[in-house]
Amino acid sequence: MKPVKQLLLAIALTGLCIAADLEKQVDEYVGAFVKMGRFSGSILVARDGKVLAAKGYGKANLGHGVPNMPRTKFRLGSITKQFTATAILQLEQKGKLSLEDPVKKHLSGAPAAWDTVTVHHQLTHTSGIPSYTGLPGYMKTIFMPVTVDEMIAKFRDLPLESQPGEKYKYNNSGYFLLGAIIEKAAGERYEDYLRKSIFEPLGMRDTGFDRFETILPNRASGYAPEKGKVVHAAYLDMSQPYSAGSLYSTVEDLLIWDQALYTEKLLPKTALERMFTPFKNNYAYGWMLDQAFNRRRIAHGGGINGFNTMISRFPDDRVLVVVLSNTQTGDTGRMARDLSAMVFGEKYEAPKERVEIKLDPAKLDAFVGQYELRPGFIFTVTKEDNQLMTQATGQGKVQVFPESDTKFFLKVVDAQVEFVKGTEGGVTHLVLYQGGRETKAKKIE
Repeated sequence: MKPVKQLLLAIALTGLCIAADLEKQVDEYVGAFVKMGRFSGSILVARDGKVLAAKGYGKANLGHGVPNMPRTKFRLGSITKQFTATAILQLEQKGKLSLEDPVKKHLSGAPAAWDTVTVHHQLTHTSGIPSYTGLPGYMKTIFMPVTVDEMIAKFRDLPLESQPGEKYKYNNSGYFLLGAIIEKAAGERYEDYLRKSIFEPLGMRDTGFDRFETILPNRASGYAPEKGKVVHAAYLDMSQPYSAGSLYSTVEDLLIWDQALYTEKLLPKTALERMFTPFKNNYAYGWMLDQAFNRRRIAHGGGINGFNTMISRFPDDRVLVVVLSNTQTGDTGRMARDLSAMVFGEKYEAPKERVEIKLDPAKLDAFVGQYELRPGFIFTVTKEDNQLMTQATGQGKVQVFPESDTKFFLKVVDAQVEFVKGTEGGVTHLVLYQGGRETKAKKIE
């Protein structure tokens, strides 16, 4: 064999060994989450469009014992928003709308308070319009079908929470309105536009609008913890999330999506650059931009009844990590970060069982109060029956369990809370550890 051929063979074999090692590393890591009952779903890791690891874990359907696979279909939750944003940008390219258009130009019956609210404000969560998913009593109505006009009527006449463009606040109402704008501008249903203009052109055959009545092969059921057991997640009519969170897909189809975003198959370069340009709080159009491992990262997560999801792209390295879970206990943010760390040879922490300790109930009183994670998003801590309970804005109460005098952990998700005391001994703030991130929250009450 000639020296050049020998060198090429050696390089190829080395690449295979590296890929095999990574696949084993990924399998051991994710398998530990599965063993601890903290993950069920599918993952995919790719570089330069080539799959390094792709596998399903746990069950897509517990009742029938159907395993999760790379082709299993999961509800995406808010990952839907990047497809909605793409549709808006496409319609702008077709001259059907402008990102600077006032919302009222495309929506009849818009109130005077929305006069200066633009399409751009909806895309960037800066409209100031209250999010319908945070309204009192919303969770009691999620099982009810609703028309687009009926949902808009629920928040149309509410006062703005801030002036348009002034502040960032994550907002499902904005992306719901974008769906209505797409239908008006395109002259067809939101789901039909996405199918014809995005999914079919790319060959994403396993992606679409998740309707309960549709017989959908390889669809995963969503599960949630309840009183120490796993149960079916609460029913959600998909007309409720609509263009803010109604799509389903697979890890394999999301690789197709990822690769298309490096081309001009869907949008010209100028539109793609705008989609990935942050406006406020690192949020662009349907994507969050930040850094991880000193690398540029473009990502977005999703959470919807029974499902947690994350897509994480490192465009300069052409690396993609997708984690789709059909259980609400799946910490897809942390998993995606750690799987990315493996690709780059960075440090990560393997999952471990946390041990609850006995703590004098009297000590819990010091932690009771309200903590501001970000403007408008409060973490409330209460003491009930000698147990510490936490509740984030718009979410249900969750018990936390002590592992030290000041550190507590959640069992429903992989998250920890540490209370920090000041020089005078009182609690000044807490730190929330979740998804590989640390979020400080000042005690405000």
